[in-house]
Amino acid sequence: MAAEVADGNILDLVEGFLTAGVMEDGVFKPTTIGTPQGGVISPLLANIVLNHLDWQLQEAGYHFARYADDFVVVCQTKRQAHEALALVERVLRDDLGLQLSAEKTKVTTFGKGYEFLGFFLSSRSRRMREKSVQKFKAKVRELTIRKCNLDAEAVKKLNRVIRGTANYFATQFSTCRWMFQKLDSWIRMRLRAMKLKRKNYNDNHKLRVGFFRRKLSLMTLEEFCTYRNARGEARRVIPRHGQLWLGSPGERPSRR
Repeated sequence: MAAEVADGNILDLVEGFLTAGVMEDGVFKPTTIGTPQGGVISPLLANIVLNHLDWQLQEAGYHFARYADDFVVVCQTKRQAHEALALVERVLRDDLGLQLSAEKTKVTTFGKGYEFLGFFLSSRSRRMREKSVQKFKAKVRELTIRKCNLDAEAVKKLNRVIRGTANYFATQFSTCRWMFQKLDSWIRMRLRAMKLKRKNYNDNHKLRVGFFRRKLSLMTLEEFCTYRNARGEARRVIPRHGQLWLGSPGERPSRR
Protein backbone atom coordinates (compact mmCIF):
# COMPACT_ATOMS: atom_id res chain seq x y z
CA MET A 1 0.00 0.00 0.00
CA ALA A 2 2.71 2.48 0.98
CA ALA A 3 4.38 1.98 -2.42
CA GLU A 4 1.20 3.11 -4.21
CA VAL A 5 -0.32 5.61 -1.72
CA ALA A 6 1.70 8.47 -0.26
CA ASP A 7 -0.99 10.05 1.95
CA GLY A 8 -0.26 9.11 5.56
CA ASN A 9 -3.84 9.78 6.67
CA ILE A 10 -5.16 7.29 4.13
CA LEU A 11 -2.61 4.68 5.20
CA ASP A 12 -3.59 5.15 8.86
CA LEU A 13 -7.27 4.76 7.95
CA VAL A 14 -6.58 1.56 6.00
CA GLU A 15 -4.52 0.18 8.89
CA GLY A 16 -7.45 0.88 11.19
CA PHE A 17 -9.74 -1.13 8.92
CA LEU A 18 -7.31 -4.05 8.79
CA THR A 19 -6.71 -4.22 12.56
CA ALA A 20 -10.28 -3.51 13.70
CA GLY A 21 -11.12 -7.20 14.12
CA VAL A 22 -14.31 -9.03 13.16
CA MET A 23 -17.40 -10.43 14.88
CA GLU A 24 -18.15 -14.12 14.28
CA ASP A 25 -21.30 -15.55 15.89
CA GLY A 26 -21.29 -12.71 18.41
CA VAL A 27 -17.65 -13.27 19.38
CA PHE A 28 -14.95 -10.69 18.67
CA LYS A 29 -11.85 -11.98 16.91
CA PRO A 30 -8.77 -9.85 16.21
CA THR A 31 -7.33 -9.66 12.69
CA THR A 32 -3.57 -9.97 12.38
CA ILE A 33 -3.18 -10.75 8.67
CA GLY A 34 -5.16 -10.19 5.47
CA THR A 35 -8.48 -8.39 5.04
CA PRO A 36 -11.83 -9.38 6.59
CA GLN A 37 -13.94 -11.52 4.27
CA GLY A 38 -16.69 -9.35 2.79
CA GLY A 39 -15.25 -6.15 4.20
CA VAL A 40 -16.31 -2.93 2.47
CA ILE A 41 -12.71 -1.95 1.83
CA SER A 42 -11.52 -5.35 0.61
CA PRO A 43 -12.22 -4.78 -3.16
CA LEU A 44 -10.38 -1.44 -3.06
CA LEU A 45 -7.36 -2.95 -1.36
CA ALA A 46 -7.35 -5.86 -3.81
CA ASN A 47 -7.32 -3.45 -6.75
CA ILE A 48 -4.42 -1.48 -5.31
CA VAL A 49 -2.31 -4.49 -4.37
CA LEU A 50 -3.02 -6.59 -7.46
CA ASN A 51 -2.36 -3.71 -9.85
CA HIS A 52 1.24 -4.97 -9.87
CA LEU A 53 0.05 -8.40 -11.02
CA ASP A 54 -1.94 -6.79 -13.84
CA TRP A 55 1.17 -5.12 -15.20
CA GLN A 56 3.20 -8.33 -14.97
CA LEU A 57 0.56 -10.29 -16.90
CA GLN A 58 0.25 -7.57 -19.52
CA GLU A 59 4.02 -7.40 -20.03
CA ALA A 60 4.08 -11.19 -20.46
CA GLY A 61 1.46 -10.89 -23.21
CA TYR A 62 -1.43 -12.65 -21.48
CA HIS A 63 -5.12 -11.76 -21.88
CA PHE A 64 -6.92 -11.65 -18.54
CA ALA A 65 -9.94 -10.28 -16.70
CA ARG A 66 -9.89 -9.32 -13.02
CA TYR A 67 -12.44 -7.99 -10.55
CA ALA A 68 -10.99 -7.35 -7.08
CA ASP A 69 -9.25 -10.63 -6.16
CA ASP A 70 -11.08 -12.82 -8.70
CA PHE A 71 -9.39 -13.15 -12.09
CA VAL A 72 -9.15 -15.36 -15.16
CA VAL A 73 -6.14 -15.67 -17.46
CA VAL A 74 -6.98 -16.81 -21.01
CA CYS A 75 -4.44 -18.88 -22.97
CA GLN A 76 -4.38 -20.73 -26.29
CA THR A 77 -2.67 -23.92 -25.12
CA LYS A 78 -2.43 -25.98 -21.95
CA ARG A 79 1.30 -25.30 -21.79
CA GLN A 80 0.72 -21.56 -21.85
CA ALA A 81 -1.88 -21.93 -19.12
CA HIS A 82 0.58 -23.69 -16.81
CA GLU A 83 3.23 -21.07 -17.60
CA ALA A 84 0.75 -18.33 -16.72
CA LEU A 85 -0.10 -20.12 -13.47
CA ALA A 86 3.58 -20.31 -12.56
CA LEU A 87 3.99 -16.59 -13.30
CA VAL A 88 1.03 -15.63 -11.14
CA GLU A 89 2.24 -17.80 -8.25
CA ARG A 90 5.74 -16.30 -8.46
CA VAL A 91 4.54 -12.68 -8.59
CA LEU A 92 2.11 -13.17 -5.71
CA ARG A 93 4.65 -15.02 -3.56
CA ASP A 94 7.85 -13.07 -4.24
CA ASP A 95 6.54 -9.56 -4.92
CA LEU A 96 3.34 -9.32 -2.89
CA GLY A 97 3.67 -11.94 -0.16
CA LEU A 98 0.41 -13.61 -1.17
CA GLN A 99 -0.63 -17.04 -2.36
CA LEU A 100 -3.38 -18.45 -4.55
CA SER A 101 -6.31 -20.33 -3.09
CA ALA A 102 -5.75 -23.98 -3.95
CA GLU A 103 -9.50 -24.61 -3.78
CA LYS A 104 -10.43 -21.90 -6.31
CA THR A 105 -7.45 -22.17 -8.68
CA LYS A 106 -7.43 -24.59 -11.60
CA VAL A 107 -6.40 -25.00 -15.21
CA THR A 108 -9.37 -25.87 -17.41
CA THR A 109 -10.75 -25.46 -20.92
CA PHE A 110 -13.58 -23.34 -22.24
CA GLY A 111 -15.33 -26.55 -23.24
CA LYS A 112 -15.38 -27.83 -19.65
CA GLY A 113 -16.17 -24.39 -18.31
CA TYR A 114 -15.24 -22.41 -15.23
CA GLU A 115 -16.87 -20.18 -12.62
CA PHE A 116 -16.29 -16.42 -12.54
CA LEU A 117 -18.17 -13.64 -10.77
CA GLY A 118 -21.23 -15.75 -10.07
CA PHE A 119 -21.46 -17.20 -13.59
CA PHE A 120 -20.63 -20.60 -14.99
CA LEU A 121 -19.00 -19.90 -18.35
CA SER A 122 -18.35 -22.46 -21.06
CA SER A 123 -18.53 -22.88 -24.82
CA ARG A 124 -22.09 -24.22 -24.45
CA SER A 125 -23.64 -21.94 -21.84
CA ARG A 126 -23.21 -18.78 -19.80
CA ARG A 127 -25.49 -19.19 -16.80
CA MET A 128 -25.76 -18.77 -13.04
CA ARG A 129 -23.42 -21.05 -11.18
CA GLU A 130 -24.98 -23.44 -8.69
CA LYS A 131 -23.82 -21.43 -5.67
CA SER A 132 -25.50 -18.32 -7.09
CA VAL A 133 -28.72 -20.27 -7.62
CA GLN A 134 -28.70 -21.47 -4.01
CA LYS A 135 -28.05 -17.94 -2.70
CA PHE A 136 -30.98 -16.65 -4.75
CA LYS A 137 -33.24 -19.42 -3.45
CA ALA A 138 -32.19 -18.66 0.13
CA LYS A 139 -33.27 -15.03 -0.30
CA VAL A 140 -36.60 -16.12 -1.79
CA ARG A 141 -37.20 -18.59 1.05
CA GLU A 142 -36.74 -15.79 3.60
CA LEU A 143 -39.52 -13.82 1.89
CA THR A 144 -41.92 -16.70 1.21
CA ILE A 145 -42.36 -18.36 4.60
CA ARG A 146 -45.59 -20.35 4.50
CA LYS A 147 -46.98 -19.02 7.79
CA CYS A 148 -46.75 -15.42 6.51
CA ASN A 149 -49.46 -13.70 4.51
CA LEU A 150 -49.20 -13.25 0.76
CA ASP A 151 -49.87 -9.55 0.27
CA ALA A 152 -48.67 -6.65 -1.84
CA GLU A 153 -45.77 -5.86 0.50
CA ALA A 154 -44.45 -9.42 0.31
CA VAL A 155 -44.58 -9.35 -3.49
CA LYS A 156 -42.89 -5.93 -3.53
CA LYS A 157 -39.95 -7.27 -1.53
CA LEU A 158 -39.78 -10.37 -3.70
CA ASN A 159 -39.79 -8.26 -6.87
CA ARG A 160 -36.70 -6.42 -5.60
CA VAL A 161 -34.81 -9.70 -5.30
CA ILE A 162 -36.01 -10.88 -8.72
CA ARG A 163 -35.11 -7.58 -10.39
CA GLY A 164 -31.65 -7.41 -8.80
CA THR A 165 -30.78 -10.99 -9.74
CA ALA A 166 -32.11 -10.70 -13.28
CA ASN A 167 -30.37 -7.38 -13.95
CA TYR A 168 -27.05 -9.00 -13.10
CA PHE A 169 -27.42 -12.39 -14.77
CA ALA A 170 -29.71 -11.63 -17.74
CA THR A 171 -26.93 -10.13 -19.83
CA GLN A 172 -26.89 -10.16 -23.61
CA PHE A 173 -24.33 -12.97 -23.62
CA SER A 174 -26.02 -15.17 -20.99
CA THR A 175 -28.02 -18.33 -21.69
CA CYS A 176 -30.10 -18.30 -18.52
CA ARG A 177 -33.61 -18.36 -19.97
CA TRP A 178 -34.34 -22.05 -19.36
CA MET A 179 -32.95 -21.79 -15.82
CA PHE A 180 -35.00 -18.64 -15.20
CA GLN A 181 -38.17 -20.45 -16.30
CA LYS A 182 -37.52 -23.18 -13.74
CA LEU A 183 -36.81 -20.66 -10.99
CA ASP A 184 -39.94 -18.65 -11.84
CA SER A 185 -42.02 -21.83 -11.56
CA TRP A 186 -40.38 -22.60 -8.20
CA ILE A 187 -41.16 -19.09 -6.92
CA ARG A 188 -44.83 -19.46 -7.86
CA MET A 189 -44.92 -22.80 -6.02
CA ARG A 190 -43.63 -21.04 -2.89
CA LEU A 191 -46.26 -18.30 -3.23
CA ARG A 192 -49.08 -20.82 -3.68
CA ALA A 193 -47.97 -22.46 -0.43
CA MET A 194 -48.05 -19.04 1.26
CA LYS A 195 -51.54 -18.29 -0.03
CA LEU A 196 -53.14 -21.67 0.68
CA LYS A 197 -50.91 -22.73 3.63
CA ARG A 198 -50.02 -26.02 1.99
CA LYS A 199 -47.98 -27.52 -0.83
CA ASN A 200 -50.09 -29.35 -3.36
CA TYR A 201 -49.51 -29.60 -7.10
CA ASN A 202 -53.27 -29.50 -7.69
CA ASP A 203 -53.17 -25.88 -6.50
CA ASN A 204 -51.53 -24.94 -9.79
CA HIS A 205 -55.03 -24.93 -11.30
CA LYS A 206 -56.43 -22.78 -8.50
CA LEU A 207 -53.75 -20.09 -8.66
CA ARG A 208 -52.59 -19.87 -12.24
CA VAL A 209 -49.80 -17.71 -13.62
CA GLY A 210 -52.22 -14.94 -14.57
CA PHE A 211 -53.21 -14.50 -10.92
CA PHE A 212 -49.65 -13.64 -9.89
CA ARG A 213 -49.11 -11.34 -12.86
CA ARG A 214 -52.40 -9.44 -13.04
CA LYS A 215 -53.49 -9.47 -9.40
CA LEU A 216 -50.13 -9.27 -7.61
CA SER A 217 -47.87 -7.73 -10.31
CA LEU A 218 -45.25 -10.40 -9.68
CA MET A 219 -42.18 -10.06 -11.87
CA THR A 220 -40.41 -13.00 -13.44
CA LEU A 221 -36.74 -13.58 -14.11
CA GLU A 222 -37.50 -14.60 -17.68
CA GLU A 223 -38.89 -11.14 -18.49
CA PHE A 224 -35.39 -9.69 -18.30
CA CYS A 225 -33.87 -12.02 -20.90
CA THR A 226 -32.97 -10.41 -24.21
CA TYR A 227 -32.25 -11.36 -27.80
CA ARG A 228 -30.86 -9.51 -30.82
CA ASN A 229 -33.09 -8.79 -33.79
CA ALA A 230 -32.06 -8.75 -37.45
CA ARG A 231 -30.58 -5.26 -37.03
CA GLY A 232 -28.49 -6.32 -34.05
CA GLU A 233 -30.64 -4.44 -31.53
CA ALA A 234 -31.27 -5.90 -28.08
CA ARG A 235 -34.95 -6.64 -27.35
CA ARG A 236 -36.81 -8.17 -24.45
CA VAL A 237 -38.26 -11.64 -24.90
CA ILE A 238 -41.86 -12.46 -23.99
CA PRO A 239 -42.09 -15.21 -21.35
CA ARG A 240 -44.20 -18.26 -22.04
CA HIS A 241 -47.02 -16.87 -19.91
CA GLY A 242 -46.85 -13.20 -20.95
CA GLN A 243 -45.04 -10.36 -19.23
CA LEU A 244 -45.33 -7.17 -17.26
CA TRP A 245 -44.31 -4.11 -19.26
CA LEU A 246 -40.56 -3.57 -18.89
CA GLY A 247 -39.32 -2.07 -22.16
CA SER A 248 -39.21 1.47 -23.46
CA PRO A 249 -42.25 3.08 -25.16
CA GLY A 250 -42.93 1.56 -28.55
CA GLU A 251 -40.67 -1.40 -27.92
CA ARG A 252 -42.26 -4.69 -28.86
CA PRO A 253 -40.72 -7.81 -27.31
CA SER A 254 -40.33 -11.08 -29.19
CA ARG A 255 -41.55 -14.56 -28.38
CA ARG A 256 -38.28 -16.20 -29.43
